[in-house]
Amino acid sequence: MLKVGIVGGTGYTGVELLRLLAGHSQVQLHAITSRADAGSPVSQMFPSLRGHVNLNFTHPDEAHLEQCDMVFFATPNGIAMQQTRELLDAGVRVIDLAADFRIKDIAEWEKWYGMSHACPDLVAEAVYGLPEVNREKIKKARLIANPGCYPTAVQLGFLPLIEAGVIDTSSLIADSKSGVSGAGRKAEVHSLFSESADNFKAYGVAGHRHLPEIKQGLSVAANKAVGLTFVPHLTPLIRGIHATLYGKLTQNVDLQTLYEQRYANEVFVDVLPVGGMPETRSVRGSNTCRIAVHRPQGGDTVVVLSVIDNLVKGAAGQAVQNMNIMFGLPEAEGIDMIPLLP
Repeated sequence: MLKVGIVGGTGYTGVELLRLLAGHSQVQLHAITSRADAGSPVSQMFPSLRGHVNLNFTHPDEAHLEQCDMVFFATPNGIAMQQTRELLDAGVRVIDLAADFRIKDIAEWEKWYGMSHACPDLVAEAVYGLPEVNREKIKKARLIANPGCYPTAVQLGFLPLIEAGVIDTSSLIADSKSGVSGAGRKAEVHSLFSESADNFKAYGVAGHRHLPEIKQGLSVAANKAVGLTFVPHLTPLIRGIHATLYGKLTQNVDLQTLYEQRYANEVFVDVLPVGGMPETRSVRGSNTCRIAVHRPQGGDTVVVLSVIDNLVKGAAGQAVQNMNIMFGLPEAEGIDMIPLLP
């Protein structure tokens, strides 16, 4: 059994991790930390976990995380980088679900996140945890930078085209929509029910923190810098991301075959049949990314539709997938859930 700790268990990503890990046959939950809620039962805050998670929240100073095999950070940006070195030195493996280790260019990270990085040497070591790209590196890693939700949907959508060299990478477009849970479990005006219900709006058009992460991943696949316009939108959903991706083809290619072959052995990527239209509700509560590829009117524009649950494949589910790979467990263990419908 793996002894697992979670730092920051009171947010949406934290509770999603708890839901998945509580049902994982190879996991023993050791500690869930919270400064504000230390001593109170986890099931008091999250009644859905009653009977499944019987721990109390623990103050970080009393959690003895060095006794764990694996520690997940489900914390705001800037927290994991303060504590990761000590855990790694104790032989603990770490998965950070925030952005502290995702961007390799430290100056670029500091520009977008507005703080100095505490351990830039560990950024160089960290493996970007997109299993469909870095599975072999993940197997050997001590430290995983779990991808963001938008970057997961966008990269999985574009990768087959870029890897095959059949798309103009100078002017890619990602038009992406997210549910309100992507903003986290905190009180902000834009995520109030009366603000987000019956409404649809773009945000971060001038620049979003996930832009450099997406460009980094796509540039690695292309072996050169890519040009990307990324526009996120807030939708009146709780869960879900829908990324509509556009590009210009440079070669005549069988797109359906390209995608089916690229993801043939990926248990959590589902390429829909020709003409498919993936819906966010078709992946709700699951670790699956569903993709469809289109070529409108047979022209040179390719349109890729990519949907995920932002809290599962876009966060906690992908983190558990990475843990499974790191410890040589079946990759789908604990996360092979059928989506919720309706």
